[in-house]
Amino acid sequence: MRTDTPWSALPARDHLLAGEVDAAGAPVLDVVVPVYNEEKDLEPCVLRLHDHLVRTFPYAFRITVADNASTDRTPEVARRLARTLPGVRSYRLEEKGRGRALRTVWSHSDAPVLAYMDVDLSTDLNALLPLVAPLISGHSDLAIGSRLARSSRVVRGTKREFISRAYNIILRSSLAARFSDAQCGFKAIRREVAQRLLPMVEDTGWFFDTELLVLAERAGLRIHEVPVDWVDDPDSTVHIVRTATEDLKGVWRVGRALAVGALPLDRLARPFGDDPRDRGIGGVPRGLARQLVGFCVVGALSTLFYLALYSLFRLGVGPQLANGGALLVSAVANTSANRRLTFGVRGRGGAVRHQAQGLVVFAIGLALTSGSLAALGAASGSPSHSTELAVLIAANLAATVLRFLLFRAWVFPDRDRSGDRGSDRGDDRSGDATRPSAGPDGATHHELRNAR
Repeated sequence: MRTDTPWSALPARDHLLAGEVDAAGAPVLDVVVPVYNEEKDLEPCVLRLHDHLVRTFPYAFRITVADNASTDRTPEVARRLARTLPGVRSYRLEEKGRGRALRTVWSHSDAPVLAYMDVDLSTDLNALLPLVAPLISGHSDLAIGSRLARSSRVVRGTKREFISRAYNIILRSSLAARFSDAQCGFKAIRREVAQRLLPMVEDTGWFFDTELLVLAERAGLRIHEVPVDWVDDPDSTVHIVRTATEDLKGVWRVGRALAVGALPLDRLARPFGDDPRDRGIGGVPRGLARQLVGFCVVGALSTLFYLALYSLFRLGVGPQLANGGALLVSAVANTSANRRLTFGVRGRGGAVRHQAQGLVVFAIGLALTSGSLAALGAASGSPSHSTELAVLIAANLAATVLRFLLFRAWVFPDRDRSGDRGSDRGDDRSGDATRPSAGPDGATHHELRNAR
């Protein structure tokens, strides 16, 4: 999805300097503790967390109790803690939802690093400084505690262990997630990342964490993982079945949104040069590696589709007609998939022209494969079906190489080489990558940083 906002890229990550942050009067870290009817556990949690931060955390901090619609004495306990402990505040919401509580508090916080942890403090607090240190240093954008890392030490029942691992397998298989633990209640994020990411997260409950991480990972943000020591709370009030059902609905919703390109993830891009992998290499066209990977994936699926169609058509017609029909259907599907997934063209503009050009490419492939079948028939008379398939695979490999070259140079040329490509491509970041991106009033990020 194209975005016309001047905030089209995040600023480069900077190391947070303690003196500068303290002089501004804002804490470096804001730890949010979302609670619902936790009158018994809230006070010991905050006292223990506050004591730990006072003794071990080298920067200014704040603890925010986010009470989301508690009906017991939790709001009273939170207000009392805010009055008696320095650096503690309470925040009351009238609607339930852990995601809603975190979104609200993080959106209004002035701390450059935002974190949260569950009120039961199942995670050992010694992991808190390693969690936020990469965000303070500018190394990472988000950080999560992982109970599934090899070096983590976890005490919990078999049922919860199975559910946690099964859920992460679902995320890896359906959303291609690479982070190891989505639901551990121990996470942190840089504020400028949260400001861009939170408006894209729809969930207000337990799936909030997963959605946040999936979108961040898909946008190319850096997620740091910390192995944690974790002891299960036997008195947890989480309804496992209902939570699992809502999570699966969230997986479907996010997967569908990613598949159709409905999320403006380009808003989360880091500026050119912030990541060493972004630095240009002379003589290598931009996007070539990504396009090759996408083309190979689409090509492999298209080949399987083509062979299945050929085998189906071959039951009723001769090899030449079966080959032509299968190649025609798979060529239309292949052009559509490459248009969107490989070359990043969004919208309907130019779609008919692209399909027409794709059919020309198809005709070349048809000539190669039909010629191969004709040569096989002339050489062996009545070849077996497996021999026909082997020859077609070899001919398709040759046609595939030619197809990629024609797609890249003629059907979907790079905008830098073709001036009429602007209306077809949804991603508007192919300009001078070394130029600093503009801020809200036209100032560059470099100028904005110097003005602070």
